[in-house]
Amino acid sequence: MAEKEFFTYKGKPLVRCGDEMYYGSMEDKYVIRLQIKSKKEENGLEMADKIAIQLLCTDPDLSPRKQLIKSSEKSGFYLAMDIADIWLERALANKI
Repeated sequence: MAEKEFFTYKGKPLVRCGDEMYYGSMEDKYVIRLQIKSKKEENGLEMADKIAIQLLCTDPDLSPRKQLIKSSEKSGFYLAMDIADIWLERALANKI
């Protein structure tokens, strides 16, 4: 069976299920979870407005509370993705 390929952003997987997205590989020590909190309509298209960003440790032995390293909320998907990429790069480089 062929391995499923995911969309990528800056070389890292970006997986969406409903209003929740994960950025990064679950095989790495850290991953980003993005949750769409609200949407708005622009030019007839529904767009994400408020996005919650969370830097999570992927260690399954940690409690969910301890897996959360950092969180924030941003307006707009592009700003959220910029912050997500910076946080993930720094975390994977052990600069958090």
